[in-house]
Amino acid sequence: MIADAPTARRRRWHWRTLDTAAGGLALDLGLYAVSAIFAAITAVTSTLLPHRAWGTVAAFGYLIATLVVIAQLLLRRRSPTTRLAGLPARWAVTGFAWASTALLPLLWQSIERASGRTDRAQEEVLVVEQAGTRLLEHGTPYLGPDAIAALPPGEQLLGYTPYQPGMAMFGLPRALADTWWTDSRVWFAVGTALALTLAVTALRRTPTTATARTDRRRDAATPHRRDAALLRGVQAATVLPICALTLATGGDDLPVLALCLLALALAAADRPGQAGLAVGLAGALKLFAWPVALVLIVWGLTRRAGTRVAAGAIGLPVAALLPAMLVDHDALTENVLRFPLGHGLVTSPAQSPFPGYLIATAMPAGRLIAAALLVAVGVAIAVRLARRPPRTAVATALICGYGLLAAIALMPSTRFGYLLYPLALLTWAPALHRRVDTPTAPAPDELSGRTTSA
Repeated sequence: MIADAPTARRRRWHWRTLDTAAGGLALDLGLYAVSAIFAAITAVTSTLLPHRAWGTVAAFGYLIATLVVIAQLLLRRRSPTTRLAGLPARWAVTGFAWASTALLPLLWQSIERASGRTDRAQEEVLVVEQAGTRLLEHGTPYLGPDAIAALPPGEQLLGYTPYQPGMAMFGLPRALADTWWTDSRVWFAVGTALALTLAVTALRRTPTTATARTDRRRDAATPHRRDAALLRGVQAATVLPICALTLATGGDDLPVLALCLLALALAAADRPGQAGLAVGLAGALKLFAWPVALVLIVWGLTRRAGTRVAAGAIGLPVAALLPAMLVDHDALTENVLRFPLGHGLVTSPAQSPFPGYLIATAMPAGRLIAAALLVAVGVAIAVRLARRPPRTAVATALICGYGLLAAIALMPSTRFGYLLYPLALLTWAPALHRRVDTPTAPAPDELSGRTTSA
């Protein structure tokens, strides 16, 4: 193993110091306080009415969580061992924050929408529910190009379903009954909560290997470190405003993200077949999971389990695509390939000012340049995977996180909300440091990015 550079050690030390300051409460306070300010600004300034409605409710949830953490800090100062400021209490505050900043706004908007309000859901909610109806009635969630062209110009965008076929399953309840609990966001939340619960359970139940018993004394000197890292990862996938806002107003990305986190947790628990199934389910919902599936397959190859990972990671998305292809392959191609690549009848409204979008719009042949840069990043990641395949779940999560971050930055058409994927994946990585990752030696510090084992 190559020794870490002093600058890398200092950078890691600073992050660990910040993350553990005041038993983790200092960063909790910053998270909830900044989130409260963000929600309040959103409630006042956002041009999207569902976002304004979210901010109105979420600002109070974040504010209450902020005040509770302040009280915990005061209690900890008077009694450093108080349970009211310990890790279980921090988990409770996180649960309250998610319920009040994501679930409560979601339910409120769903109920108001069922009562007749038309400004209580983003367009993707309507798209998914319409896809569910088409799946039930026609056997495919997609409209063909001729059917989309026949729609009024203002409705052609909503005629596209730029997701994998599995996403339509979240729209099936709405196809059966028109009420608040059939809102697709409700089922997005159910799927997200279930996947995250399974991920937390998998990491907490990872067995201790016999050869790692020498680490127990060292682990005892740092109590709850792994559980604290797990809490931070869950916070990044739930109460972080970019995630809470997305779930309450649109929601389709959250079950995809949660399933990817579950897959990485199962990889850390050395359950490659189940990891493949989890990421395969995510891939059957949205293309964003496919890069994660690819990296997980490479990880599986290092464990002589590549076939087991690939069976679910590739098999489930293919199984979801096959019926739609048999019913109407042209509709599938139009929605899943042509539209995301910018060759549909209408253009995607995803136009966040990231480098790829700025290059595509401000430079001659900008789209070609942005595409070339995106391909270059893909080639660089492929070379990295070939030369140093990830041997741990931590390395896998880091490659996925940084790779998606680069891809989102360079895509000509993208959204700010897509950042929830790399942010959550990178924050999830420290929670994947399990003893089972290194059965014969202490685990190298993958977060430095300077080991030979990854």
